[in-house]
Amino acid sequence: MAAQLDRSAAGRDENRHVGLGPHAAALLDKAGNAIRLERLDEAGHTLAAASTLAPNHPEVVRLRGVVEHLRKRYPEAVALLRRAAELKPDDALIQNNLGSALGESGDIEGALAAFRRSCELAPGLAATWFNLGRALESQGQTQEAESVLARALALEPGHLQARIMHGHVLRVLGRIDDAVAEYRHTLALQPDFLPALSGLTNLKTVALLPEERRALGRIYARRDLGPTDRAMAGFALMHALEDVGREREAFAIALAANATLRRQVEWDAPFFSRIIDAIATAFGAMPRSAAPPQQGEEVIFIVSMPRSGSTLTEQILAAHPQVEGANELEVMPDLLREESVRRGVEFPLWVGQATPGDWDRLGKLYLERTGRWRQARPRFTDKGLSNWQHVGAIRAMLPGARIVECRRDPVETCLSCFRQVFNRGHGYAYDMDELAAFWRDYDRLSRFWQAHLPGAVHTLVYEDLLARPEQEIRRLLDACGLPFDPACLSSHEIERNVRSASASQVREPLRSDTARAALYGDLLVPLRRALGVA
Repeated sequence: MAAQLDRSAAGRDENRHVGLGPHAAALLDKAGNAIRLERLDEAGHTLAAASTLAPNHPEVVRLRGVVEHLRKRYPEAVALLRRAAELKPDDALIQNNLGSALGESGDIEGALAAFRRSCELAPGLAATWFNLGRALESQGQTQEAESVLARALALEPGHLQARIMHGHVLRVLGRIDDAVAEYRHTLALQPDFLPALSGLTNLKTVALLPEERRALGRIYARRDLGPTDRAMAGFALMHALEDVGREREAFAIALAANATLRRQVEWDAPFFSRIIDAIATAFGAMPRSAAPPQQGEEVIFIVSMPRSGSTLTEQILAAHPQVEGANELEVMPDLLREESVRRGVEFPLWVGQATPGDWDRLGKLYLERTGRWRQARPRFTDKGLSNWQHVGAIRAMLPGARIVECRRDPVETCLSCFRQVFNRGHGYAYDMDELAAFWRDYDRLSRFWQAHLPGAVHTLVYEDLLARPEQEIRRLLDACGLPFDPACLSSHEIERNVRSASASQVREPLRSDTARAALYGDLLVPLRRALGVA
């Protein structure tokens, strides 16, 4: 969770210098100016000198913590800011800074507590309400995040980042028209504001206005853009050009934008293929488990490549009165990672050493950690994006769980991934050859599970779902052990939080015209060859 660190708080404030001598106060002024200019070494040296004069002054300690935060040395920042809070417990700015550092260090609960305390102490400070809203959204507490961000905007209507975050939260809540209005309100304040234009294009259901397309063209043509901003502008412009039938131009821009992002991520395709080989070897014979046959019957796992209809499938299931849609959970990969750390051996190399009791223990841990998703309804979905690699472990841990695999035409799948900026991970998605290699790894492991666990995985083909919705939805519900419910035929009407890139698309009735590959014609011949598709 990257909370906003307010650099302006490093400026001169006589009230914060109370108790300092003239020389120490002058040093703080100098340090604050260096922080605003991002001259962190200068700021650090200046604050070291101030510390010799006033080592226990809360403002000296706070600014030292701010510098450590900006240096990304989060444990050191947290320690200093905790000390500052002890020296001055009722200081809203210290609590705000502490919340930011705690969030960066991974202590989200601590960050929430600090931000809440800061809001209590200074209810008129928009930056703290913004940070609290971001922290709440990162934890899936979307309803509260929306009201908190609205409070920040009431205090500071020109807070552009708060407006963008508010738009994102409205999208998750399904309030698509309100999200569009928020992005366009932001553009009214700053017409060439890239995050607002990207927010509009990421909705995928809203065509840009002519002036918005022109703004994207201006931004993309700028020579002063950094690589990441240029890539983001490229993805947004690509979607805008597609909307007006200019696919060839869009594809050229997509190639450049993806190449830029590929240089910023680590991905080793041959190494990943070896991991898939190791998983198939480890589960060549399914491990024995002491888990009772019904363990996990509360869970429906949705496994797939990204952009293959998994969000739509979850939306259909979540329309059923017995099912809660939990979105993309990280519980399963986290459990396997923790077990690997405990054993000192990476998954799947320890699979052969795991006892039947180990699988039962891990399954019970999974159910314990996902209990919140069964508070309102007896069953829930888990569509964690790496779970297709863990089908064997899922069956050993939770033999009663249902597993649904979502498949889509491979060219459409890969093209959709190539047109998408992912929040994190997915380094394979920014190069066509690596994307095709990833799909081949996915496909062969999927076929392995089908062969070694016959009947355990229900396959739902996206194109079949669009062509025969009622028939395929009835088959899906039957495979999940659910009685038919007509609400599943109009899943776009239900109200729930959807956090994936398809959040706005699943709010609309099923469409049969979602395929895009034909529009790109011969531009996709290399991808087809890499996939082995005629």
